[in-house]
Amino acid sequence: MNAPDSTENTSWASDRHRRSVLWIVALSTAAIVFDGYDLVVYGTVLPTLLADSAQLGALDPETAGALGSYALIGVMVGALTAGAYGDRIGRRRTMLTCIVWFSVGMGATALAQNITMFGILRFLTGIGVGGLVATVGAMIAEFAPPGRRNLFNAIVYSGIPAGGVLASLAAITLQDSIGWRGLFWIGALPLFVLLPLALLRMPESPRWLLAHGRVADAQQICARTGIPMPEAEPAITGDRVGFAALARKPLLRPTALLGLMSFSGLLLTYGLNTWLPQIMSEAGYNAKGSLSFLLVLNGGAIIGGLIASRVADRTGPQRVIAVTFCLAALSLVLLTLNFPLGVLLVAVAGAGIGAIGTQVLIYGFVSNYYPTTARAAGVAWCAGFGRLGGILGPLLGGILLGAGIASSTAFYIFAVVALLGALVTTAVPAVRALRQSDRVSSEPVKVAE
Repeated sequence: MNAPDSTENTSWASDRHRRSVLWIVALSTAAIVFDGYDLVVYGTVLPTLLADSAQLGALDPETAGALGSYALIGVMVGALTAGAYGDRIGRRRTMLTCIVWFSVGMGATALAQNITMFGILRFLTGIGVGGLVATVGAMIAEFAPPGRRNLFNAIVYSGIPAGGVLASLAAITLQDSIGWRGLFWIGALPLFVLLPLALLRMPESPRWLLAHGRVADAQQICARTGIPMPEAEPAITGDRVGFAALARKPLLRPTALLGLMSFSGLLLTYGLNTWLPQIMSEAGYNAKGSLSFLLVLNGGAIIGGLIASRVADRTGPQRVIAVTFCLAALSLVLLTLNFPLGVLLVAVAGAGIGAIGTQVLIYGFVSNYYPTTARAAGVAWCAGFGRLGGILGPLLGGILLGAGIASSTAFYIFAVVALLGALVTTAVPAVRALRQSDRVSSEPVKVAE
């Protein structure tokens, strides 16, 4: 397990330092909210699209599950692309590009007239979303004081379930008046609201500048923002940058394990967010009642994720993630036992903490695990490879429901995935042991360009 962070610095160098970092955290959180919105808005409109063929065409559960996965394939492509270039071109440029990309994609999706165009635009929108997810973790890891990194990462990535809450509330209150297309238009708002603020208040990372030999630029940013000049990092990846550094020791094995952790977390996250409303609808709840379960799922993830992040700053994130995975497994089993509504809502909240909240913690763990020269690639790998789990989650739910299999079977399968995620988490090497024991090979591993 990783050593606790409680002994590390949690203080601010000045009021200007605090304001600069809080601006970065706020802008990153606002951007990530729309990742969560994009994730959940499809689940909120899915019952409408399934019930009314006049919207996009006739949909069956299998096709609907595939449509839910197209965006996730785009997210995987976008995350891996951002990982390939984010460690080379910088955090700021990558983030601004992604905000524009996914905003335009959401607006275009609102105009889709058939299933094929809807699926293509969901894929293209996902590229921008994936690049953003892979970039903000690196940003926060490089700006936050060390003793606050898990908390600030949790705040930023809690934007994912917060976006889910926003999508659920928007669907409950607005769908009757603006329709499903109006819900997608809401997803285009960052282009007009968030982008101008990010252009003004989002600086480049001094750590990234320093790692690329741009000392004068790093000093200029630090002088303007009040951020302390970062110290040089130990070179554990030789002269390799980005994905090339991940493909050799000492990062090869932990990168594989971290990817499997993210695979498990995102399978649970996307599977539940896509199919929970439909499962509860088939269990007898009306449309708004089914969406309320989605609201509780994501609300529980926000509150539980923030509390767990504070514990992670004191005890280390690894053991906390293992525990929350186990909480997901227990909660999902409880959902199959026909308890009263109040108990079911508590179980749904627990599933939200253990699935979505766990993924929030994983992003923070991964962001702080890697050195600056491989940080964007490491986060991108976990976001990108993890999206394979996200792709499988909606497909798995669609296949099971399309085959007429009881919803309890889906919950049992998701519970097993959560337990496997907990086991993988315990096998990740500690960062300090990684850096102390490694001897970087003098013969570089060749990686395809």
